[in-house]
Amino acid sequence: MSVLICGGAGYIGSHMVRWLTERDHEVMVLDNLSTGHREAVQWGQLVEADLMDPASLDRVFARRNVDAVMHFCARSLVGESVAQPYAYYANNVTGTLNLLEAMRRHDVKRLVFSSTAAVFGNPVADVIDEEHPKTPINPYGASKLMVERILTDAAEAYGLRSVALRYFNAAGATSDACIGEAHACETHLIPNVLKSALGTGPALKLFGDDYATPDGTCVRDYVHVEDLAQAHLLAVDYLQDHPGAHAFNLGNGRGFSVREVIETAATVVGNSIDYEVAPRRTGDPAVLVASSSKAREQLGWTPAWTELGPIIESAWRWHQSQPW
Repeated sequence: MSVLICGGAGYIGSHMVRWLTERDHEVMVLDNLSTGHREAVQWGQLVEADLMDPASLDRVFARRNVDAVMHFCARSLVGESVAQPYAYYANNVTGTLNLLEAMRRHDVKRLVFSSTAAVFGNPVADVIDEEHPKTPINPYGASKLMVERILTDAAEAYGLRSVALRYFNAAGATSDACIGEAHACETHLIPNVLKSALGTGPALKLFGDDYATPDGTCVRDYVHVEDLAQAHLLAVDYLQDHPGAHAFNLGNGRGFSVREVIETAATVVGNSIDYEVAPRRTGDPAVLVASSSKAREQLGWTPAWTELGPIIESAWRWHQSQPW
C-alpha cells in the first residue's frame, strides 16, 4: 500500500511513518516543517509542501499513485486557538479542504483523519463514548469537529471513505528511543514532568488540587503513540470494506491523575520530582476518560501499552537521549 502522511515530521506522524515502513508499506511524507522536525523523518520520502498551497499539493500527488492519506497536520494548542481563532480555522479547516480537493482531483478515496477528544467539550460522563454530546469549548476543538462534518458530507457527495480518530492523551515514544515527543511549545504533562526531572524545562506546576477526584487532581486517559499508529493502519484496512464516514475514540479506558503521573515518573527516573500547586486552569474538566469499545470491536484494535509506568519509561528513554 502507498500512503501519504500529511504531518509525518511531527510527533504522532513520525511514529506512523515508522510503523508503516516496518510493515513494508510505501510511505511519502508531506510536511511544511513549521512545527515538525526534518530529523524525525528517518523513513520514507519527505516532500516539503503546505496544505495552504493547493498547487504544492498537486505536485505531491503527481509524484506517485497514493492508495490512502493519513492527515496529522494541524495547529493544536488550545490556548493559542482562543487567542488566534482565524489562524486555527484557516489551517485546520481550509487546509483540510485543500487536501480533500486535491484527493478528489487525483482520485484518492481513503482518508484517516487525526481528530481529538476536544470535540466533546466539557464531559457529561466520566467515560466518553462516540455518542457523547459534541460541544467544543475552544476553536481548536471546533475546527476538528467542523472537519468531521465535512467528511460526512464528502462521503455523501463524493464517495470519500474516511475514519476520524479522536485521541485522548497521546504519550510515550518508540521503545528504542529513536523518535519521541519534541514540541517547541510543550503543553503535555508527561514530557513536562520529565523535562523538569532532567532540569531542562521550567519548574513543574500542578494546576488545581481541589477537584472531585480521589486525590484532588485531574484524571486523564493516556494512550501510547505506537498504539495510535496501530489504530491508523487498522482504520485504513477498515475502509476497504466500509464506505462512508466513521469516527472512533482512542484511549486506554483507564484514567490516571496528575499526581499519579508525577509519582510514577519519579519511580521511573529514580528521584522525587518537585512541583508547585497552582490555581485551576479555565476549562479543565475533572475527568476525561475514553470508551474505546467501538474501536476494539469494529477495528480489532488492542492497545499493547496499558500501564502508565511503561508508557512513561518509553518517554524517559527518549528524553534522556536528547542533547537538551
